[in-house]
Amino acid sequence: MLSYTAASVREFVLRYLYILVMYLVTPLIVLRLLTRGMRYGNYHRRWPERFGVFEPPAGMPGCLWVHAVSVGEVNAAEPLVKALRADYPRAPLVVTTVTPTGSARVHQLFGDEVFHVYLPYDLPFAVERFLQRLRPRLALIVETEIWPNLYFACRGRGIPLMIVNARLSERSLRGYRPLMPLLRSALRGVRVAAQSRTDAARYRLLGADPELITISGNLKFDMPVPYDAVRIGEELRQGWGRLRPVWIAASTHEGEGQAALEAHLKVLERLPDALLLIAARHPERFRMVEHAARGLGFATASRSTDGVPGVAHRVFVIDSMGELMPFFAASDVASWAAAWRRSGGTTCWSRRPCRGPCW
Repeated sequence: MLSYTAASVREFVLRYLYILVMYLVTPLIVLRLLTRGMRYGNYHRRWPERFGVFEPPAGMPGCLWVHAVSVGEVNAAEPLVKALRADYPRAPLVVTTVTPTGSARVHQLFGDEVFHVYLPYDLPFAVERFLQRLRPRLALIVETEIWPNLYFACRGRGIPLMIVNARLSERSLRGYRPLMPLLRSALRGVRVAAQSRTDAARYRLLGADPELITISGNLKFDMPVPYDAVRIGEELRQGWGRLRPVWIAASTHEGEGQAALEAHLKVLERLPDALLLIAARHPERFRMVEHAARGLGFATASRSTDGVPGVAHRVFVIDSMGELMPFFAASDVASWAAAWRRSGGTTCWSRRPCRGPCW
């Protein structure tokens, strides 16, 4: 009994410390939002939504709610959203994101079929306002978004919550350890559909109920491939040379694009006519990647300016959204640039240890 009481007190203290910290960092969050808005206009728009201030369309109560952080999670959620639309055609559907690029992808994929709004910051008043306006009957969280106040509020309102396509890295698990008692309480009653046995095991360590964890595989394997992606890929190859080696570094974050470009320098030592297709994850980095490529001396083309690369180009910057599938189809190898960054350039795109770039 004493142990149970001590655990309850610890959870109580952690929860209110967490709330206090969230309130203390809110001014910094707003400042960051304003700063990013000065550089990238999209961050200035609709910022009240991040505090739960928005006007939902009529008929939202009883909606189905899917949360996907950004572009990658929205893409992963596409088959889920379409299945919900097919199975519950009369139910309003809400998709939330955190980033403007995620918002743009939602509109690109689903148009007016769903209502998009930004997920509010994990402040009690913002979360309560958000849920009061939407009053969802089901919440589906894609991959790894564990916000204690949001989870507590859903449970308090009787909203079933499930983490779908759930993944949890070893690094994230370590980062969550100081909040483990709080997260264990937040995850009470939450269903988890994990991508793998490893992810399921980590969620159990985090405090999720083992009886509510299933292994469902990765939703991204169910992503629909455009029927003409292979045909378009073949047409692209005709333009830059069918037999030249081509690799793609897709969805690169800061630092990863530079790693891919430096790797391409080594590739060209062996294969002088090789072509790198590179796509930054966020639109605000499109120009940075292009400038970095030109700075390294590459003959560079971009999707927005040139359309497609020519025979003379060695780097092609895909500065558009939603077009990666045909470029994957046109590539010989797909690279995960983060592997290069972590390994200092000693790991190839197949992630096997090697002495340098290979083909």
